Amino acid sequence: MQPTERKVWFPAKKYGWGWGLPNCWQGWVVLTVYLGLLFGGALLVSKHTGLYVGYAGTLSIVLIIICYLKGEKPCWRWGKD
Repeated sequence: MQPTERKVWFPAKKYGWGWGLPNCWQGWVVLTVYLGLLFGGALLVSKHTGLYVGYAGTLSIVLIIICYLKGEKPCWRWGKD
C-alpha cells in the first residue's frame, strides 16, 4: 500500500500567521457556506446583537477547526521557505 498524501484545502499564508484563500473546490465550498450562514444569520437576528455575536463566534470557531484539520500547519512565515 502506498501512503496517501493529504490534500490541503487551505494553504498557509506566505507572510504572517494563518491560512490564505482555499486552493481546491472543497475549501471554496466551506468558505462560501460560512459566509452565507454569517450574512444570513445577520438578516435573521439583526435585532439581537448579543445572539448574533455568539452565532458568528460559533461559526468562526467551526471554520478555524476545519482550517486546522484540512489546512497546512499554521506558523509564522516571513515569505521564504
